[in-house]
Amino acid sequence: MNTTIMTPITPLFPHLPERLAGLEELAENLWWSWNPGARMLFKTLDRQAWKESGHNPDKMLRELSPVLLEKAATDPEYLLRFDAVMEVFHNYMTIEECRLPGSACHGHKCTVIYFSAEYGLHRSLPFYAGGLGFLAGDFIKECSDLCLPLVAVGFMYPDGYFRQQIRDDGWQENFVESINRDAAPVSRVMDTDGKQLVIRVPLTDPPIYVAIWKVDVGRVPLYLMDTDLELNDPWNRSITARLYDGDLEQRLRQEIILGLGGAQMLKILGIKDYILHLNEGHAAFALLERIRATVSEGKEFTQALNEHIEATIFTTHTPVPAGHDVFPFPLIEKYFHSYWPGLGLDRDAFLKLGIHPENPDSGFNMTAFALRLSGHRNAVSKRHAQVSRQMWHSLWPDVPEDQVPIEYVTNGVHVPTWIEPKIMLLLDRYLKAGWMDRHDDPAIWRDIDIIPDAEMWRTHYFLKMKLIDAIRERSRRRWVNGDAGASMMLTGGVFLDPSVLTIGFARRFATYKRALLIFQDLPRLKKILMSRWRPIQIIFAGKAHPADDPGKRLLQNLITLARDPELGGRIAFVEDYGEQLAQYLVHGVDIWLNNPLPPAEACGTSGMKAALNGVPHLSVLDGWWEEGFNGKNGWGVKHEEIPDDPDGIDAGKIYHLLENEIIPLYYTMSENSIPVEWVKLMKESIKSNAAQFSARRMVREYAEKFYFQSISREKNYEKKHF
Repeated sequence: MNTTIMTPITPLFPHLPERLAGLEELAENLWWSWNPGARMLFKTLDRQAWKESGHNPDKMLRELSPVLLEKAATDPEYLLRFDAVMEVFHNYMTIEECRLPGSACHGHKCTVIYFSAEYGLHRSLPFYAGGLGFLAGDFIKECSDLCLPLVAVGFMYPDGYFRQQIRDDGWQENFVESINRDAAPVSRVMDTDGKQLVIRVPLTDPPIYVAIWKVDVGRVPLYLMDTDLELNDPWNRSITARLYDGDLEQRLRQEIILGLGGAQMLKILGIKDYILHLNEGHAAFALLERIRATVSEGKEFTQALNEHIEATIFTTHTPVPAGHDVFPFPLIEKYFHSYWPGLGLDRDAFLKLGIHPENPDSGFNMTAFALRLSGHRNAVSKRHAQVSRQMWHSLWPDVPEDQVPIEYVTNGVHVPTWIEPKIMLLLDRYLKAGWMDRHDDPAIWRDIDIIPDAEMWRTHYFLKMKLIDAIRERSRRRWVNGDAGASMMLTGGVFLDPSVLTIGFARRFATYKRALLIFQDLPRLKKILMSRWRPIQIIFAGKAHPADDPGKRLLQNLITLARDPELGGRIAFVEDYGEQLAQYLVHGVDIWLNNPLPPAEACGTSGMKAALNGVPHLSVLDGWWEEGFNGKNGWGVKHEEIPDDPDGIDAGKIYHLLENEIIPLYYTMSENSIPVEWVKLMKESIKSNAAQFSARRMVREYAEKFYFQSISREKNYEKKHF
């Protein structure tokens, strides 16, 4: 097969006027999703069509009438904005010099290959489950902004993750909404024969084939694999259908395709001399293909491993033991018995690569496997690094626990994606010119104090009303569609009041996240919620994993509480939590609540997004908040290991903070009805967190700690051996 890659030349939107042909180029690159000016180009064509498309320009342009487009093509005001945006976009795409100072990648051909099982990029591409995916999405967006040479690899997942709907009895139901590949910002990778590129996955017999798709994320190409092909046996076509399949063998087959298939795809695309960065252990089998290629040149396994190990980075995100994939040894043997001879290993030597020394009989542990075969390993917060060193100390039994070679790079969020445009406009007026280009510099944010309190408060209050309007609109649509009774309406936010102190809690409904902690003392909470003069209201959102019945029961209990008239409609649950609702929530609530059971929170990023928009954090001191809390930018709850009632103790601390600090601060107004001290808190939240927890700082740390070291080693290796 001819594997030279080409780009399709047939126009996707043939009815676009020639003057607006650039809209196709723009729609097919997700750069528009984090650039407000680009989004406005599509929105102002037809605001209702933009809304109905789910803010998906690819879908919208296919449905707009030629008459409307021709009108825009002759509108001087629209064309002025169009030309300005296209100039910025083209300038962005033509920059080739890495923007990291002192970058070791200058003048070097080495590329970073980033593997992740999920990517949270935009609601038009719903192949994400939660925090891990959005971290990956923010990471590759920032690599694009910094012009870091990176290629991302993942899965298509045509059936996405799952959509959530709550039954009348409060139980979560899951349903699939398949991606329309032809109405999403994703394109087929073509060969020179004009056919979609299809590769065979190594190891599989009978053969499994994957089609290759690509998403342009600014300058970063994201390649996605898809088994939904007629070439495959019917039972293999669904391997990549949906994210995190509950069937263990299907999960293993996914990870084989992601790792081995991904490595094979890179070879066919002509990508070599790369640094391999694994975002969690799902793609860890990719480590084997480079080793196998070197073994085939006549080297032993250990020698081949040592040749590549320094160019491998593994990021672990999971402090909860159940979150690590472990496969039974017979299942591994079933799929790899013909593979390990190519590595120069026998059965026992191969299986030992995945053994957890503390529990050797449990199976092949993908995290233990990745830790052994990677030269650089990191956790995603300072606290998580301590937990990870303790969890995996047995892999390095001869060193003290605090010297276990697992470093940390605390997660961060992509500022242009998560900062609300109205907040951005406010900052444009008061921060130094070009602040966005230097937003990882803490000094840039000091000028936030000069923003007039009234302007800051009016902007926030507008975003709060926008959030409540969006929630009410969701409830209205459910009612109009006839798929919800009155009981669901009562939990959908129809009683929310923008004048009331509003707390947001939105995350996956896993038991360790303790979604119901604030209900521990219901009479006390009721008194707080129903205060005549200083009430509060709480908005909940989130999904339980389809196979997590305890999580679903938590959610069902929450729905029951939200429907209790004695709580006065002050509890709302908004179903089908996704990227769009997350944007509304982190921009519009007054406080972001987080109360995991320490040390189960590896990092967390939703609170970072809220803090970036002036929403203070109220959280148990775990994950990122241990690093972010400074005593004046929110509230920290110190968890104590009290055997009798740890949940009750933590809930009591939250009640105490609400009653004695938070509520009085929020409701104390100046003469012109501005909560001056609260606004001061909002400014401190932004000032202290925006730079420190930005994806730019995060990517810079990965580059300085790992990538540049690996590139320097590759340069030295080339000098020595060539």
